[in-house]
Amino acid sequence: MRLILVRHGQTAWNQDLRIQGCRSDTELSQTGREQADGVASCLAKQNIDAAYSSPLKRALHTAETIARACHVEVRITPDLREIDAGELEGLPGDQMGQHAQFWAEWMKGNTALRLPGGESLDDLQQRAWQAILEIAERHPSETVVVTGHLFVNLAIVCRALGIELGRVTHMRQDPACVNVLDISQRANSLLLFNDTCHLEAG
Repeated sequence: MRLILVRHGQTAWNQDLRIQGCRSDTELSQTGREQADGVASCLAKQNIDAAYSSPLKRALHTAETIARACHVEVRITPDLREIDAGELEGLPGDQMGQHAQFWAEWMKGNTALRLPGGESLDDLQQRAWQAILEIAERHPSETVVVTGHLFVNLAIVCRALGIELGRVTHMRQDPACVNVLDISQRANSLLLFNDTCHLEAG
């Protein structure tokens, strides 16, 4: 399967650098909607066979914009939702308050450490990768667009390539970026990572 992994477009919370997990069903900002149009125009040039998305509005709006351009329907997949950030939901990343010590430890890459009242990166990767395996089983020789989130996408990339999950804190997923992987029983390959060329003016 050729997997085109997209992060949703920008939201106001992205702009404010607030932690945005699965409990905040935020909408795309005007910039985010324009970014969705940009990635859709780019992917319309590809032969897309299917599209899947997280159920959260910011991802689903991005996915629906892509799907219209590619003439496919979006299939909502709950296990592609963003990490449950628990008590950290909505907090600015540089203002952790009582959670500052936890955040410092989590940023070191302890993947089994659960966000207070939420999930661990291990939990997230397990459910997200299972979703990818099920999608690959349905589309073994096709090109599929999956629209997800920051940590969802990074967890998938790490699992596909055998990269230690704790390295996600050193990796980026910009809003409306594109990643491309080949997923197969023999070997998985990364062809493109965090590409945003389609968002450049002109």
